[in-house]
Amino acid sequence: MVDISDLPTVGNLVAMLFRRADAKGDAPFLWAKLEGKWQPISWAEAVRQICTLAEALRDLGLSDGDRVMLVSENRPEWCIADFAIMAAGCITVPAYVTNTERDHLHILEDSGAAAVIVANDKLAKPLLGAVLRSGKARHVIGIEPLRITQTSNFEYHDWAALTAADGIAARKAVNARIARIQRKDTACLIYTSGTGGSPRGVMQHHGAILMNADGAARVLAEDFGLDDHDAFLSFLPLSHAYEHTGGQMLPIAAGAQIYYAEGLEKLASNIEETRPTIMVVVPRLFEVLRARIMKQIEKQGKVANFMMDRAMSIGSHKAAGRGRWRDKPMDLLLERTLRPKIRSRFGGRLKAMVSGGAPLSPEVGVFFESMGLTMLQGYGQTEAGPVISCNRPSAGLKMDTVGPPLHGVEVRIAEDGEILVRGELVMHGYWRNQAETDKALVNGWLHTGDIGHLDSAGRLMITDRKKDMIVNDKGDNISPARVEGLLTLQPEIAQAMVVGDRRPYVVGLIVPDAEWALEWARDNSEKFDLKALQDLPAFRSAVRGAIDRVNHDMSVIEKVRQFTFADEPFTIDNEEMTPKQSIRRHKLKARYGERLDGLYKG
Repeated sequence: MVDISDLPTVGNLVAMLFRRADAKGDAPFLWAKLEGKWQPISWAEAVRQICTLAEALRDLGLSDGDRVMLVSENRPEWCIADFAIMAAGCITVPAYVTNTERDHLHILEDSGAAAVIVANDKLAKPLLGAVLRSGKARHVIGIEPLRITQTSNFEYHDWAALTAADGIAARKAVNARIARIQRKDTACLIYTSGTGGSPRGVMQHHGAILMNADGAARVLAEDFGLDDHDAFLSFLPLSHAYEHTGGQMLPIAAGAQIYYAEGLEKLASNIEETRPTIMVVVPRLFEVLRARIMKQIEKQGKVANFMMDRAMSIGSHKAAGRGRWRDKPMDLLLERTLRPKIRSRFGGRLKAMVSGGAPLSPEVGVFFESMGLTMLQGYGQTEAGPVISCNRPSAGLKMDTVGPPLHGVEVRIAEDGEILVRGELVMHGYWRNQAETDKALVNGWLHTGDIGHLDSAGRLMITDRKKDMIVNDKGDNISPARVEGLLTLQPEIAQAMVVGDRRPYVVGLIVPDAEWALEWARDNSEKFDLKALQDLPAFRSAVRGAIDRVNHDMSVIEKVRQFTFADEPFTIDNEEMTPKQSIRRHKLKARYGERLDGLYKG
């Protein structure tokens, strides 16, 4: 078992990585698929590159506390750059690869980044425009060689040249420098994508991330065991706090290997190839995987569908704490037939899948548990490292909760139901934004803006975002996330947003599921044109039927009375979704507000 006992006392994140690397040596650490083959970088080689790049940054004139912006897809160089920046005494400023020039300009101006590291020409295009407009960054470093046409206000440097030196002297210099870095010092500025307003830079200090990694590693070690063969598959954006901690810092703390997925379109094959033991995922991906598995089973005939129905029935009873002895023989049969086939699609050695970033519908969690895959739902915020709590078997898995707080985390429920958090994991504030800091941090407690309560077993239950809560014209509180989550579980519905604040009832904005719509068009001898289909009464009636199924189990105030179709799916590109796959309500309301208002006039 991997020893994680040093995490509460290690001085900083770089020191943590160096300890693991010194113990692992030439063992594989960071994996990427190059020319069709998975190829590793060893722990020792990663440290050499980290140290040489750190010293190169110092030679360029960067000093303690300078900010360095990092724009790259998930790859080994992301991790190396992140740690090199910290090893140079600087602060990492991750940015999403989906950012526009305007987004990059905001972060450059707000953070005052002295240098930027960018992966390739494609990502450099919007970034360099912002660099030229800002004039703040003095240096641009290309992980892959960049075709630079204008360098009037910055110097360009090639990654390979900066990391080519021998690492022995560089390691000595870095060791001396990181000895001065303390847990309270800022490690990174992570700009929250947010569902409204301009992103703010959350100052995450070394101790916050270390405490998070410690708490999460304890869950894995105590409930599943850690060993030298553990591997994580990284595919959520590393620029988001959830993946930065859960997909990078946690595996390093646990001495695990990290594989970098080729992209969402190749994720299924990457899972089978790399055979991860832990996966950090967002709910939307689970919903997609569940839908695909269900469709595949449906096509396999009566026996497969019977087995699926029995698995779901048994899983639902177990989730409700009502497991039945009479189900034991069928449970054993499922363990030998259906479940191994499902698990093989996830590599066959998965210990747990951890869901975070947005609420997970309990039905989705029960589905994967029924298939024999352990599902843990976590809860957190960028302002808290980001993990606050996580489900774990030893605390009693309950899919409508997000589990007990991590080790060392204090949680209190305010009089109005808001969740308050205290501990080393809490940020020191928003970068150069004292007014917002004072709103979020009061007497040492982080005001999360989420509503919830603790159950009798000390597990946290989230009701909704305080600011997103619908309050109808009668003063009743309605959770839009709960209604939307149930709607998107229907095969006919891909995405949904509901509104109803200060209104007599709830109405919905619906994006039909494209695969379902294609099948509907074939069955009804219609040409597949999603926009044209939405004008057909029969198509609308089919979607209405899906909404009615959801309404059947809803309270009177939650029922979706009317709906309209969106013009297109909610995406990151049209700025109607955040990079962590949360809908931007303010954007959707601005675009469709008049149409939604019209639903109350009919």
